[in-house]
Amino acid sequence: MMRVLQDAQPLMDRNSERRRGDRFPIVREVRYKVTYRRGDPKSGIGTTVNVSSAGVLFTAPEALASGKRIELAISWPVQLDGKCALKLVAQGRITRCHGTEVAMEIENHEFRTRSSGGLTPA
Repeated sequence: MMRVLQDAQPLMDRNSERRRGDRFPIVREVRYKVTYRRGDPKSGIGTTVNVSSAGVLFTAPEALASGKRIELAISWPVQLDGKCALKLVAQGRITRCHGTEVAMEIENHEFRTRSSGGLTPA
């Protein structure tokens, strides 16, 4: 993704797991929004556990349903030109949930600038 991912050590040896990408132990604030066919979207705040080019594992205050569409906004640890705060906005599907740990597969992502006040809702 960015230089921060290049410099970080992956969590698992590439040969020990069949994942599409190395996971990096990036712990950042995350805001999420889960969309449902009926009813209002469910949103909340959590913390990333690890991030890869293919997905994100994060904690949520409650269990979330597998298979649902989700959008995350992650407070990114690197600033644009050393001055402007960024957030990584990713859309995808929840692949699994174990207790309050939620895994999502990233289908689309982009970096956006964020206000100095923190993350805005995804």
